Amino acid sequence: MKYRRLGSTGVRVSTLGLGTLPFGTDTDIAEARKMLDACLDAGINHVDCADVYGDGRAEQTLGELIAPHRDDVLVATKVGFPSGPGVNDQGASALHVRRSVEASLRRLHTDRIDVLYLHRFDYRTDLDQTLRALDGLVTAGKVLYLGVSNFAAWQVATALGRSALHGWAGISVIQPMYNLVKRQVEVELVPFAIAESVAVIPYGPLAGGLLSGKYGSTPGAVPGRLTDDAMYRARYGDADYLAASRLVAIADEVGHHPATLAVAWAAARPGITAPLIGAKSFAQLQPSLAAHDLELDDDLMARLTALTPSPPPATDRSEERSRPGAR
Repeated sequence: MKYRRLGSTGVRVSTLGLGTLPFGTDTDIAEARKMLDACLDAGINHVDCADVYGDGRAEQTLGELIAPHRDDVLVATKVGFPSGPGVNDQGASALHVRRSVEASLRRLHTDRIDVLYLHRFDYRTDLDQTLRALDGLVTAGKVLYLGVSNFAAWQVATALGRSALHGWAGISVIQPMYNLVKRQVEVELVPFAIAESVAVIPYGPLAGGLLSGKYGSTPGAVPGRLTDDAMYRARYGDADYLAASRLVAIADEVGHHPATLAVAWAAARPGITAPLIGAKSFAQLQPSLAAHDLELDDDLMARLTALTPSPPPATDRSEERSRPGAR
């Protein structure tokens, strides 16, 4: 396993992280233990969770399993999505952020959260209120580093600027969606993160399973999450399925599982610190985990990248790519 710096924190993390979304729901504790143990044995040293996963059951399961390894593993969780029936059980208000962190600490059986993410941008809450509350949690030692998930580049930049202005703890990590068929982060988020020494820990390197080779080349043809879940049906269209089928062809040619190639591609992209891998079972996890020791040569990397069009630069002046220093 290789390790990279977590932005400017000085902490080093493995080039893959483990996502725990199905823990305690689709994945029982015995299967979750097998998955965690395999990741630890491979050298993975950071795991990702959220207070809303399984209505808290994922944090409970992770807390029980991680206890013997707590000081060797960075634990991340998130706050922001609705986590209860109350009108204030969501968002980024100081009230909800503080209460949610206390609940996460109890479920995780730990004295600190290593990385706390805002799960999404809250347009209804004053950003300074949120950042001040987060700074208080860092000062109290309940949170070590701050992150944001599903933020646009301007939102991260605003948060960093406001924190710097007031002397509050800043954002060290961002967690966007990123994979072979969803590359929007290459336009502004990743260049911004590189310029500001912010770590990028993307989720979804398999595009909800689309890049695992399971779903074929036609939307709706194979039952599963991409067919049954309205959010995933809306997220991926015909062009994405076509790219996925071409990925399978390359995988067959080079003798690797398509999931292994998809994860290895995401991990090797400029500015990416460590993609999060996850699955419902140990068997499903294995192809993704195998990406940790797969080195893609330049030719294979180029072939994979060419499966989907590169998004235009932020100025929409595509000719800028040919200029020195352009990505």
